[in-house]
Amino acid sequence: MWPPNLPWKVRLFVTAFGFFTDASFQRNGTVNRRFINLIDFKVSPSDKRVNGVTTSDITVDPSRNLWFRYFLPSDAEAGEKLPVIVYFHGGGFVMLSPSSQLFDDFCRRLAKELPAVIVSVNYRLAPEHRCPASYEDGVDVLKFLDENPPANADLTRCYIVGDSAGGNIAHHVTARAGEHNFTNLNIAGVIPIQPYFGGEERTESESQLAGAPLVSVERTDWCWKAFLPEGSDRDHPAANVFGPKSSDVSGLKFPKSLVFMGGFDPLRDWQVSYCEGLKDNGKEVKVVDYPNAMHSFYAFPELPESTLFMRELQDFIYPQ
Repeated sequence: MWPPNLPWKVRLFVTAFGFFTDASFQRNGTVNRRFINLIDFKVSPSDKRVNGVTTSDITVDPSRNLWFRYFLPSDAEAGEKLPVIVYFHGGGFVMLSPSSQLFDDFCRRLAKELPAVIVSVNYRLAPEHRCPASYEDGVDVLKFLDENPPANADLTRCYIVGDSAGGNIAHHVTARAGEHNFTNLNIAGVIPIQPYFGGEERTESESQLAGAPLVSVERTDWCWKAFLPEGSDRDHPAANVFGPKSSDVSGLKFPKSLVFMGGFDPLRDWQVSYCEGLKDNGKEVKVVDYPNAMHSFYAFPELPESTLFMRELQDFIYPQ
């Protein structure tokens, strides 16, 4: 099901991306990465100003290809401290990277418009590296930043942000980071953007929007099988955070959350359950729900909800 009044360029992109995704997901549970790379256009880092932002790639652990792309607004004055967004990209846990043009453009926009410095994490992908590899990578990047504070980064204002599968990772990284004592870094908030959660139960939004672009039920089921530990079902705590197999999180150190949802997202009901679970466990949550928004609306500046989204981020990161 398509959202109403979707621009033809956006419609064309999500159709093409869905086609290449389906063709890349193999029946044996592997990903044809050569094929998906035909639509995954890569962008190199640049110390020259591009849309008001400079970028550089910083290695954390070469043995597992763990690195991040650092986005710095070029208007930042020498020594100026900006909030830090540690960002985890979407892609169903199995594809894309910080160098993908889609996410390079998105992070440049965040860096310039918020403004903030962005740390976009190149976590390990499934099925080659299943859960909890991406969670471990995220925590290790936080530890690296804590020990190696970037010049323009105010680590006391660190926000963990992720979209789709990255929203799932943002939650679990934040939960794991609560068990670690940082020296310089303080997690001020977590921002899951249409986070990728699930469970064995079929929800109403999944049934009504089963064939939606980008996150059809068939695609999400495939991704869960590729990501979760061998032999797990979708009620694994990584997917169903407050499900029958999850542990008590009421005593977990967890910051305030800003959760974005969309009315044309098949994952919406799982996101609602996630927010309710946080609230039931005494955690502070603000929910922003756009009735006409599809999954990944934020990546398309031409969509009106994308502009509203940026304003909500600014208000959360720069409270009055």
